[in-house]
Amino acid sequence: MAENQAPDTAPDTAPDTAPDTAPDTAPDSEPGSGPHPEPGSEPPAPRRSTVRSLLRLWPYVHPIRARLAVSVTAAMLAALSTLLVPTVLGRIVDGPIAERDLGGLWAPAALLLLLGLAEAALFFTRRVVLARPLAGVETAMRGDLFAKLQRLPVSFHDRWGSGQLLSRATSDMYTMRLFLAFPLVFLIVNTVTFLVGTGLMFTQDWRLALIVLGPAVPLLMLTRRFEAGYSGAARRAQDQNGDLATVVEESVLGIRILKAFGRHRSMAERFREHSRQLRRTELRKAGLLANLWSVIVGLPELALGCALAVGVHLVAQDQMSAGTLVAFLSTALALRWPVESLGWLLAYANEAATATDRFFEVLDEPEAEAAEAPAGSTAGSTDAQDGIRLTGVRFRYPDAPAGTPDLLRGVDLHIRSGETMALVGATGSGKTTLTALLPRLYEATGGSITLDGRDIREFDRTRLRELVAVAFEEPTLFSATVRENVLMGAPGADEEQLLTALATAQAGFVEKLPEGVATEVGEQGLSLSGGQRQRLALARAVVGDPAFLVLDDPLSALDVHTEALVERALRQVLGATTALVVAHRPSTVLLADRVAVLADGRIEAVGTHQELLRDSARYRELMSGEAALVPEGSTAR
Repeated sequence: MAENQAPDTAPDTAPDTAPDTAPDTAPDSEPGSGPHPEPGSEPPAPRRSTVRSLLRLWPYVHPIRARLAVSVTAAMLAALSTLLVPTVLGRIVDGPIAERDLGGLWAPAALLLLLGLAEAALFFTRRVVLARPLAGVETAMRGDLFAKLQRLPVSFHDRWGSGQLLSRATSDMYTMRLFLAFPLVFLIVNTVTFLVGTGLMFTQDWRLALIVLGPAVPLLMLTRRFEAGYSGAARRAQDQNGDLATVVEESVLGIRILKAFGRHRSMAERFREHSRQLRRTELRKAGLLANLWSVIVGLPELALGCALAVGVHLVAQDQMSAGTLVAFLSTALALRWPVESLGWLLAYANEAATATDRFFEVLDEPEAEAAEAPAGSTAGSTDAQDGIRLTGVRFRYPDAPAGTPDLLRGVDLHIRSGETMALVGATGSGKTTLTALLPRLYEATGGSITLDGRDIREFDRTRLRELVAVAFEEPTLFSATVRENVLMGAPGADEEQLLTALATAQAGFVEKLPEGVATEVGEQGLSLSGGQRQRLALARAVVGDPAFLVLDDPLSALDVHTEALVERALRQVLGATTALVVAHRPSTVLLADRVAVLADGRIEAVGTHQELLRDSARYRELMSGEAALVPEGSTAR
């Protein structure tokens, strides 16, 4: 009569449901030195014990501890009520049946009915009382994970595959919630039920109890061995799920490229290979669980058969009543589910423990620490009117090969307040990286950057990014309306500012969209052309009238006519701000008051366009299209 079946979804078949896509908040940068290995592709680090891992969920479970206690208590009372049934059956056999008193059956039959109804009501209570609170726990955990992902530096997102993060926010959450709803409760309930049932069997007949409990020692040894092997397989399967999700996401986002180059078959083969790896791991898990379950089911059944044979002999010798034998066997049968469920519960506990480890791997990632502002200063004040100043700025990517030089090796540059500085350099010289240092998307590994005399490390990041607006060469749009995408640059901007920004970016095409600025642009903005996306990204950068503006070749996708119109409108914006503009073409350079040439990790020359054409051979090469080659082994981006 116990709830002797697993929940609807088995632990090793939990779906890895990932959302269609996640906002890519990483800056658009020049190509790196190669793909980063995903965490799921590496051997998992040794993790703490299953219990230690699961205990980390306590801060999330603590607010619902009362509900959890009620659920455990209800399930325990239901299970214990099941153990009363064998006692009642024994008395029926030794009483009304032995005495052939049919009238005496009514009372114990009514008691059995009441016990059944009580068990059903208690199990209903157990399920209902936890449903809503556990949904809240999952929501809180998912919210913390998402918030953490937003706070982590871009270098973290460079290292991690998006599928790995998506699987942690979806399938791992499902695994942890299901563990709290069912296996956790029944690990407690079944343990208590087994101990109470064992006590009852000893009171009924200690000889038969010893026979039934004979397999306990080998079972304990087997479960310890099982846990050691299963936890590693569970972790491997969850990481492989993340890798598979990454392949699916890349295939969906890159479907145009795959079709254009006819590479859908190679991507399909890559998907099949990941699927085969996951299948092998899942079969390994299934094999481990099957081996455990066969022993867990087989040994107790063998012991029960021996107990039955001995019990029949004792009854035949008048050393035990038939009712006692019936009660004992009924009690032993009632303990079958607590024993047989051990394999499944241990498997799911290991699944939940590895899911918990994966969840906290992200939450445990260190966030870049902001430097404290000097005493007596007010973070965010900009009174010196010194513009942007870079002094001895150095930078190298954490994954850069050992022995390679820094990408930036001591950049010194001063952009005066109200001035527009164009930054030019060969492909891979580090221009995009340099622009990402200003809003602290990456942290400089040496030197200092100041805005109007104040070190950017003294600013609160939120305030810094209100001051510094950025438009990247490869624009990223989100599955939202035109208005929502543009106003990401300044959430407090009004409708007039929105329309002005769109006009500056020459985004008149918005008026022709089905719902104007309320039109959904679709995932990654792929319903728009490259030039349209770039103009919306430019509008997003200028909508808030930022004090400092960083533009990474913002006009590269525009035709000559549109580029000229945008440049004409952009001059007004640049006249009211301090700007750094990465440029590859003379037309963009002409927007600037001065030009800086970046080469070999340093600023090689600064001057007006005409001065550099006269004095800098490298600048003449860049403007003539004969770009300097990137040194071999460079890790520039």
